[in-house]
Amino acid sequence: MTITTGWYMRIIMLCCKPFYISVFIALMIFNVLWKQECFGQQPSIITNYMFNNMVYNPAYAGQSGGISITGMIREQWFGFKDSEGYGTWSPETMFLTVDAPIRAIHGGIGGMVSQDKLGAFKNTVVKLGYAYKAEIGPGIFSAGLQVGFQNGKFDYSKLHAVNTSDPLLTSNQAKSDMIFDLGLGLFYRIPDKFYVGLSGDQLLQSQGKNTSYRLQRTFYLTGGYNWEIPNHPAFQLQPSSIVMFDGSVFTFSVSGLLWYNNKFYGGLAYRLQDAASILAGLMIKGFRIGLAYDIGVSKMMTYSNGSFEVMLNYVLKIETEKLKRSYRNTRYL
Repeated sequence: MTITTGWYMRIIMLCCKPFYISVFIALMIFNVLWKQECFGQQPSIITNYMFNNMVYNPAYAGQSGGISITGMIREQWFGFKDSEGYGTWSPETMFLTVDAPIRAIHGGIGGMVSQDKLGAFKNTVVKLGYAYKAEIGPGIFSAGLQVGFQNGKFDYSKLHAVNTSDPLLTSNQAKSDMIFDLGLGLFYRIPDKFYVGLSGDQLLQSQGKNTSYRLQRTFYLTGGYNWEIPNHPAFQLQPSSIVMFDGSVFTFSVSGLLWYNNKFYGGLAYRLQDAASILAGLMIKGFRIGLAYDIGVSKMMTYSNGSFEVMLNYVLKIETEKLKRSYRNTRYL
């Protein structure tokens, strides 16, 4: 893929808005890394990434202004079966995140519990983090640190051995490991306007002793913009993007959501060499409900019926507005 000078100039002209700066950086990285293979899957690829910054960036903790609770279930490539007709090999992802601002520590805290299942392998993750926040210009800057514990388990009883003389494959035993690792992140947000985040996960690249399962250091660049359509204040357009790179595999997603009265939204997304997606959701009594369906654009679509996500979020507001300063007339003291 070749990107011409004129193409760059058109992007630079769009960079008058902060969101396009993050998109421009992402495309520059993409242009440099294009010659690398773009196959495989990064950790926790989800289509509703724009609503789940806590999954990728510990610096996001406390940004919602209340106790934010998000749960999601993703069924990837559902309907996928092996050559013998077993339907147990579709990847499944479930997670629950919680974060809240705490003024006493000048930031916020957050945590996540997730589980990924892929055939005989199951990975359970627990992460806890802290983010320091400071007002910079019109927005809020935060830096976060996160510790993670991962329990990887490989169940040999779910394998169908071709060589029945292999004692490992026919042992019907399971091996597991508990792995510790770290994550770091930076996040900047102008409320109701713009956000950009940069983070690194599994930085220590820890390796298990029993399963030889090794974590892969992964970096994320995220960005989003909220644009109120002129003369139509009931409608808001929210483009966003995420770039993921683990040193060998590179991928990115771009999306655009159209909101109506801050209650309903619909949109489209595309993930490099993987899927085109349809998103829809609504806000009802403080709950955000989101759905996403991925239509595969790779050869995997031949063997599956796509991917599906269900997300539920609720924010319990705990921060009260600052009290207005009052002045007493000495006449009434």
